[in-house]
Amino acid sequence: MPVTIERRQLIAALGGMAAAWPLAARAQQPAMPTIGFLDPRLPGTMEDFLRAFRLGLKDTGYVEGENVTIIYRFAEGQFDRLPELAAELVRRQVTIIAASAFASAFAAKTATATTPIVFTIAEDPVRRGLVTSLARPAGNLTGVNFLASELSAKRLEILRELVPAAARVAVLVNPANTASTETILRDLEPAARAMGLQIQVLSAGTSGEINAAFATFVREQPDAFFINLDPFFTSRRVQLSTLAARHAVPMASGNRLITEAGGLMSYGTNVADAYRQMGIYAGRILKGAKPAELPVFQATKFELVINAETARMLGITVPDRLLAVADEVIE
Repeated sequence: MPVTIERRQLIAALGGMAAAWPLAARAQQPAMPTIGFLDPRLPGTMEDFLRAFRLGLKDTGYVEGENVTIIYRFAEGQFDRLPELAAELVRRQVTIIAASAFASAFAAKTATATTPIVFTIAEDPVRRGLVTSLARPAGNLTGVNFLASELSAKRLEILRELVPAAARVAVLVNPANTASTETILRDLEPAARAMGLQIQVLSAGTSGEINAAFATFVREQPDAFFINLDPFFTSRRVQLSTLAARHAVPMASGNRLITEAGGLMSYGTNVADAYRQMGIYAGRILKGAKPAELPVFQATKFELVINAETARMLGITVPDRLLAVADEVIE
């Protein structure tokens, strides 16, 4: 049967409508949510923490590249870059800002009062002015406090038990991270006085300044070395451990990664688990929860990690009591 002009026109019209259906369906689908991840460190130092963050997202049903996009912004150790990086994420209209470290969270809070912000920090977020209450954060921020800075006195106590003859302790802080530096010195100095220890504060914000700090050990000869919990120091853990071994000085910190790299001991929360919890909170916010409705999550488990191999190299006998209570002893 011959095809008439009218029938050809009808077939063409139906074909055009069918071709447009997929486009229309795609246009009606909601845009993929976007997380802006803001961090003060170098990107290559964050693999373990980012893996934990993505695992937390996955626990709530979100997988990067499938149903959520993550934009990463790293300040590469330059804390003064954080405000502009935060402002850029706001301009890009990300769905959530995930801010690791207090400086990132503060920059994000300054940049926006509406975009949800989920943080993971070592300081008390109420005392630092990020939220008004742990139970009822209010505003557009909530997150995880892993209480690292508040444990400084306990770390010093454990270090003294490992090195009972210590009289002088060098403390390394990052001058760019003023919030963390203020917290550790406020807690550490009275604890040191109570133990009869002399504290020498050293500052380093670059790899070269770390080398310079250790160069003073030849003259000052401290009995032990205490590292403030700081994102930059975590990223330089191999350099720190190498120099501590070269100068044969016991090194304590709040991050197990530094102990795994060769430090003597660490006491604190599992930081990777804090990032996983931050990922869970980010996923809950993507599902519709408001930051003000999510209480700030506070770490409740603390772990003592001792590097027995480093202790042997330094000629230190780890007390049986510490071996018994340690969560992990690295042989």
